[in-house]
Amino acid sequence: MTSTPADSSRADAELLERLRHLDTASLSDANKELHVLPAAIRPLVPGARMAGRAVTAAAHGDLMSVLAALEVGGVGDVLVVAAGDSNEAVSGELFGTEAFRRGMAGVVIDGMSRDSAALKRLGMPFYSLGVTPKAPGATKAPEIQVTVSIGGVDVHPGDLLVGDDDGIIVGTAAEFAAIVDAAEAIQSREKALRIAIENGRSLFDALNFHEHRERQLAGVESKLTFKG
Repeated sequence: MTSTPADSSRADAELLERLRHLDTASLSDANKELHVLPAAIRPLVPGARMAGRAVTAAAHGDLMSVLAALEVGGVGDVLVVAAGDSNEAVSGELFGTEAFRRGMAGVVIDGMSRDSAALKRLGMPFYSLGVTPKAPGATKAPEIQVTVSIGGVDVHPGDLLVGDDDGIIVGTAAEFAAIVDAAEAIQSREKALRIAIENGRSLFDALNFHEHRERQLAGVESKLTFKG
């Protein structure tokens, strides 16, 4: 039985819904080969979770590409902007509000943004390197839905981005689908362990720390693991 575009779209939606409930730390532990965007890209809205498909813009210090990418963005998309060598804000209150109106999952700026107070009130996941009041013009031909490089990480149109307060992970839908079960298991286990520690259990009772240390000191190959 062959799959249909509707089946694929439904599977993607189900995957994104599961990813919205996962910490980036759990995903990273499930596959440490997944790419992480530079730590300098920080959320303006603490506590917000983001999971969506990349719509990309190579801004080159101009607003036209950002607007053009915003125009094609839709529900569940993440606007990903590579600002280039610019210290001016390539997104702010109006662009963010339009993204919110379109039902987009978030905005990620490898560059500066502005109107931070308004964007915080909006509450949508919004990441950037920092804020500044000055914005550039809109004079260059748009360049959208191209691969953009952010801190050495290539982001392709349609890639998935998952973000929280710790940062942003990027990968293909297939890469995330392959680890989502493992990441959910990791997150569930660590939540249960955290609750146990809060109630008085020692972390060291749940780890093979002492055995692992002895094997290391003896020059024997070993791995730190949870017990049971």
